[in-house]
Amino acid sequence: LIISLQLLRGELEQIRRENQAVFNRALALTRKLGFPDVILPGDIRNDLYLTLERGEFERGGKSVQKNIEVTLWVLYADGDTLKDCISLGTGEPNTSEYRSFVLYHNNSPRWSEMVKLPIPIDRFRGSHLRFEFRHCSTKDKGEKKLFGFAFTPLMREDGTTLSDEIHELYVYKCDENATFSNQGLYLSLPCCKEDFNSCPNLPANLPFQRSPKETFWVSTILCSTKLTQNVDLLALLNWKAHPDRVLDILGRLRQISGEEIVKFLRDVLDTLFCLLDDNTDKYGPLVFQCLVFIINLLRDSRFYHFRPVIDSYIQNHFAGALAYKELIRCLKWYMDRSAEVVRQDHIQEAMRALEYLFKFIVQSRILYSRATCGMEEEQFRASIQELFQSIRFVLSLDSRSSENLVFTQAALLNSFPDIFDELLQMFTVQEVAEYVRGTLGSMPSTVDIGQSMDVVKLQSIARTVESRLFFFPESRSILLPVVLHHIHLHLRQQRELLICSGILSSIFSIIKTSSMVQYSVLWP
Repeated sequence: LIISLQLLRGELEQIRRENQAVFNRALALTRKLGFPDVILPGDIRNDLYLTLERGEFERGGKSVQKNIEVTLWVLYADGDTLKDCISLGTGEPNTSEYRSFVLYHNNSPRWSEMVKLPIPIDRFRGSHLRFEFRHCSTKDKGEKKLFGFAFTPLMREDGTTLSDEIHELYVYKCDENATFSNQGLYLSLPCCKEDFNSCPNLPANLPFQRSPKETFWVSTILCSTKLTQNVDLLALLNWKAHPDRVLDILGRLRQISGEEIVKFLRDVLDTLFCLLDDNTDKYGPLVFQCLVFIINLLRDSRFYHFRPVIDSYIQNHFAGALAYKELIRCLKWYMDRSAEVVRQDHIQEAMRALEYLFKFIVQSRILYSRATCGMEEEQFRASIQELFQSIRFVLSLDSRSSENLVFTQAALLNSFPDIFDELLQMFTVQEVAEYVRGTLGSMPSTVDIGQSMDVVKLQSIARTVESRLFFFPESRSILLPVVLHHIHLHLRQQRELLICSGILSSIFSIIKTSSMVQYSVLWP
């Protein structure tokens, strides 16, 4: 067997264009066993990977060990076999049953054979796997005697799927005369030890007897964008089934693993905004907390590459036209409390999430304005004005005696330049510049607020200077006085000279570039 390898880098569509000669052949494209680094909205997948691991079987009165073959079936709740739901390998047509290879005279076979079960999402609930065990005679090549079976449902009673682990299944005795036409006869039996513990009162006259010394092991890996193995996430996505538990369900969102949340990011966000529309007064604050938690989750290095997913969601799928009102209200409430509370972890988290909170606010207002032909424009502008008053209030507080307040102000200053582009979608350049000038002007005009805060303040000013907003001459004329005021204070005290010189260098560079652009326009 000779294999040649060729490594192709890039996205699949790009590779197709650049290597057409390769793709003109009969190629079989295989999806990753597991999820890619980024799961984009609209990427639907529901693959269950099953591995026949091993088994322990008795001789059954024979002088030699058995030659055991396993047959796998996928069956629906009504007993019908799911057609073409077993994939033996990419490029081969799917089948309705699978037969393992046979190890000669081996009562402890180890198969380690993997198959993929591309089961439709709507057929997953109620379906189960049945494994039939047969002894293959070496005398009569065509004779295969059924001696036992095992099974496992694909979903638990709580609606979660099989967990990604090795499952130790019970083996039940049967023979060739056994009929599986009524699968209810065995589905009422425990399929494993955990199942047995949940149904201790089993009748004595069972239709099939378990073989206590025989066991069968399989392992599963689920790659699904629609099915979950997490009870709390399932409860959130199906909140309408238990409306009385919504507050508790929202409170448990933080306990769900980040991997599960980002995998179902679009569904989770849809659910949160659906709850917000359903009862803003009751669910609003908790939905805001959950949204802040998810946004900050995407700031984690493990999930940073999922940011394009939330960007795509906001632009193409987000439909919360009324959400901006509650998001502004909650954000303002958090900021106004910064002078009162001692523990400010939740306020700092909201400050770190400022960029994406504004993305949701702006997109929500755009949707509302589009649907109502611009109604409530004055109310929206007034609410943004009040929000910026709260931002200026936070930055104007004396934080020298409160380390927690220092962290809150630092988080706000770090996030502040990220919202300029969002504001420019709703307001003129001059209006945004006035908001920014008022905010920068609210910072203390002293350099004794602490070295760390001095650095954070200047870094925020530096990012303001480097932003798209500062490139416009009409906004630059508004922002320059307050920027130069803070730089002057530090230069006079010989503090943070490196950062100050960097800001001045950026200003000179932008002014020069801008003047050259104007010159080329005036003198073509």
